[in-house]
Amino acid sequence: MTSDTTESVPLVPMTALHTGSGDPLLLLHGFMLSPHCWEQVADRLSGTCEVFAPAFAGHWGGPQVRGRHLGIDTLADQVEAQLDELGWRTCHIAGNSLGGWVGFELARRGRARTLTAIAPAGGWKSPSLLQIRLGLKFLSLWPVVTVGKRMPRAVRFGAPARKFAAFMLTKDTAAAARRGVEAAITSAMHCPGMIPLLITALRIPSLAELSALPTPVRLLLCEHDRIIPNRLYARVFLRDLSDAADRILVHGVGHVPMLEAPDRVATLLAEHIYASRTHLRAV
Repeated sequence: MTSDTTESVPLVPMTALHTGSGDPLLLLHGFMLSPHCWEQVADRLSGTCEVFAPAFAGHWGGPQVRGRHLGIDTLADQVEAQLDELGWRTCHIAGNSLGGWVGFELARRGRARTLTAIAPAGGWKSPSLLQIRLGLKFLSLWPVVTVGKRMPRAVRFGAPARKFAAFMLTKDTAAAARRGVEAAITSAMHCPGMIPLLITALRIPSLAELSALPTPVRLLLCEHDRIIPNRLYARVFLRDLSDAADRILVHGVGHVPMLEAPDRVATLLAEHIYASRTHLRAV
């Protein structure tokens, strides 16, 4: 069960989370999630960073999907336009899962001062059995979220539903705040880009030339990742990132560690940002 036992407060769509002042920091959420997953981390970093966490197109709170195509380039284009509106030519970037994949694309475009990739997606050949396997895993959730939207609130956010969501996204389900888990459930039920992205992903080229990225990269792998297990999906990043990149295994956390260990995630981000200021290697 989740740590917060108080009565839940109804959540509202969030086009973007924007808070704090200091170094520009872009936070990118994962597939079928929303900026809500970054709330606790943003709160911890807002004293030293201006934090901007947008909702991806086709996701809860984000721009509508136009047509049947929704790929990494489309998501990166959307975020780039938002960075331009903010006047951020470059910024520090942290992305989880799908957000990590988009973060690599933004770094390739020269928009990243630093990049922290947390359990990033995209570490597979395209097409491949690994890619198809992951797509089928997400596709199996389609009936669940479709039925869930028709259920009363008491059922959608009841203890069994919260426990299942927390189990999928975290290792220590008791450490995940109730608000974060309920936001994850709501986000999954309001993700019109789910099918377009899954279909488009079969045609998206895999990540390439990772060693050539000029951006300082910190790779955070989650020890108990049930969505994209490290032994299958982390090989490309471990092999192809430059020797200068940090490779860190975060113990005792699941695929979305911001929900259960926001202090540790905030610290690991702050270390990487601070190291870039002084041109020192973070330890």
